[in-house]
Order: sequence, then C-alpha cells, then structure tokens
Amino acid sequence: MPIELFSGGGHRCLMFSDFGHDDGVQANQFLIVDDGTGAVIDPGGNLAYNDLYIGMTGCFPPHRLSAIVASHADPDIIASLDRWMTATSAPVYISTIWERFIPHFCKPGKTTGRVVGIPDRGMHIPIGASDLIALPAHFMHSEGNFQFWDPASGILFSGDLGVSIGVDPGRTISDLGPHIASMAAFHRRYMVSGKVLKLWAEMVRPLPIRMIVPQHGAPLVGEAVRQFIDWVGTLQCGIDLVSQRDYALPT
Repeated sequence: MPIELFSGGGHRCLMFSDFGHDDGVQANQFLIVDDGTGAVIDPGGNLAYNDLYIGMTGCFPPHRLSAIVASHADPDIIASLDRWMTATSAPVYISTIWERFIPHFCKPGKTTGRVVGIPDRGMHIPIGASDLIALPAHFMHSEGNFQFWDPASGILFSGDLGVSIGVDPGRTISDLGPHIASMAAFHRRYMVSGKVLKLWAEMVRPLPIRMIVPQHGAPLVGEAVRQFIDWVGTLQCGIDLVSQRDYALPT
C-alpha cells in the first residue's frame, strides 16, 4: 500500500517504498495527482516496475500521467523507462545532460519526441492545476541532478540528498540528532563537496518546506527539516576528504 504524504484541495502525494529491493537497494517512488492528471517521480528500475504499476493503478490510472520525472539517470531512478514509454504517453523530464543517455534504457525510437531536457537553472513542470518546480541539485551526487519542490504540499522530493540507510521508510523523522548515524557515511561518500551542499542550503532555506522526502529511507518532517539543512550546509564530504592515499596503485 502507498504511504500518503499529503492530501488536500484535490492534490495528493503518495510514496511507494517496498518494491523490488530484495535484490537491490531500497528505493522510494512517488506519485503526485492533481486535477485529473499526475506525475511519477523517480519511477525506479525493472525490479520495481510491476508492483509500482499495479500499486499505482489502485490510486490513479497510469495512462493519465502527464509527466515522468527523473532526478538523474541512475538505474534505480529510471531504468524501467522502456516500460513506462509503452504504458503511458507521458513525456520524461530529465537534465539536459542526460537527455541523450536515457534512450539507452529503451528500444530504438521509443523516446523520440518524448524527452524534455531540464536546463541547469531548473524549470516549472505543470501537473494539473499546479506546478512541480525542478530545483538545481547538481553534484548531489550526479553532475546533472534535480530535486522537485511541490509548493501545493510543501514537500521537497530531494533525490539522493537526505538519504538514510537501514531505516524504515514508513517512519517520519522529526528529530535529526539520532538519525544522523544512518545518514552520515552515505553523504560523506556520495555528495561531491561541502561547497555544493552549502550553496544548496542557502537556496532552500527560504522555502516553506513541510517535509523532505529522499529517494532512499525515511522522510524528514517538522524540526528535522531545518536541522537537516543546517547539518548538511556545514558537512565535509566527497573531494573535501580525499587525499593521495585514495589515488594510489593497488597492492
């Protein structure tokens, strides 16, 4: 069953969190429904496709999707694209950096005329009567990477930023302190540098964020939202931590 993150004014946000990870990393997929249409965010790989499609059908007819939205081009984000291209007529939105790469997930010709490149500065993606806003999140961890801000619900779909490992995605985290242990190692390895995290923190700080929902692990709510922005804005990670010993010939 999906987890309802928000419902109000004809706008719904649903999270699917338990599909296809027995053989792979746990990943969350998201459905936004508004005014008779919808968008699927980071629909996942082939491990998740069948269960996600069936689960979605219980809430919303997949053929009425108006957008397939991808934060970046990793397999756990978008490897099921070939099947979504068959099941729907929706375009796929992804960074212009990955525009010419994602056809490799599909049979020849399937993506022709159906890929919308998101420019580096981001864009508004219409979903029914509302907009989903693609926010720049480059190098967190992908060089062409976006997060998706949903003003109607106050949810920031944050992709690989905010990920927690070994945590029940059905929980909501309202106090970041005890939760950092499940986040720190991932962020130090997968985020490219403290510089980009600081720039991101300054970008999102003014937003009225009610919830940060990552692609892996549990959502952050309430005070944990601001705590996370403060924590990650001062984190050393990625190239901040490497040295010559990380670039040495193997013994």
